[in-house]
Amino acid sequence: MAVTPIDPRVYKALLDHVNDGVYIVDLDRRILYWNEGAFLQTGYEAHDVVGRRCPEDGLCHVDASGHRLCLDRCPLAASLTDGESHELEIFLRHKQGRRVPVTARVQPLRSADGAIVGAVQIFSDDSAKQDARREMEEMSRLAFLDQVTKLPNRRFLEMSLQTALSEYRVHKEPFGVLVIDLDRFKAINDTFGHATGDHALQEVAKTLKGTMRPTDIVGRWGGDEFMALAHHVNKEVLKQLAARCCVMVAQTSFPTGDGRFVSVSVSIGGTLALPGDTAERLTKRADELMYRTKTNGGVTKEGHGLKTFLSYWINKALKASSNILLHMLGPCF
Repeated sequence: MAVTPIDPRVYKALLDHVNDGVYIVDLDRRILYWNEGAFLQTGYEAHDVVGRRCPEDGLCHVDASGHRLCLDRCPLAASLTDGESHELEIFLRHKQGRRVPVTARVQPLRSADGAIVGAVQIFSDDSAKQDARREMEEMSRLAFLDQVTKLPNRRFLEMSLQTALSEYRVHKEPFGVLVIDLDRFKAINDTFGHATGDHALQEVAKTLKGTMRPTDIVGRWGGDEFMALAHHVNKEVLKQLAARCCVMVAQTSFPTGDGRFVSVSVSIGGTLALPGDTAERLTKRADELMYRTKTNGGVTKEGHGLKTFLSYWINKALKASSNILLHMLGPCF
């Protein structure tokens, strides 16, 4: 029986057992093959996606600003058009609702006469799962792990904050703090139950961890609040990290089990460390800014610095029903 370069039988024996996610599409971007690695990274099994066009597959690829790539700038579509290889850092949506950062590499597939007949996308999880698992086990042993979200707990965050402040005083290593509050958490608990509330915390935790940089620390501060410590940042980088967290969480939704979906958003207050800061003063400043954001619905009169920020990042975040307020006073911003 004749086979073509996009016939799954050509690749199945080789690709069924690789760790990377792999899928193959035809010229219409219809998925013909989906390997076990793709299932492990996305939660979607082959029968969920094979036969569907990739804009309909549920992954809803977005870039770091939350722009949906299936609408334009799709790397698969680009390879099918120009015949070139493409590599892109993207965020796909897991079947459970969270956003997962991956590196996607796309290669066109050609027939014997050189005509493009399809494309293959290979994607790998950028979250360093093995190292994270070992780190999680050690943190759990030392009672530094929040049992609901599996993120560092308040005790670990307080220790990390003290360490960062000590380094700042001695070496002037700049860092910033983001206080991140899950919006409408009580309403989620009251409407859907505490199990769904815990699920919301877990999915937001995973999204935040995947969105921040590997050198940053993200943990659960308590209740519906998270905290992120961002090392080696200036005001612009901290703003971008905060905005990206807002946008990615706003892209997160998950099923409740009764056919309904819960969408979530966060409010963020952020500040750089200032000379003379204590841990209490720094976290209080970020916390007050976060609550002011909630009270004002994301709009504040905090000076001209915010106007510049509004021109790009805040607009994206507010359109996604998320809120950010960053400290704009004095030498901080």
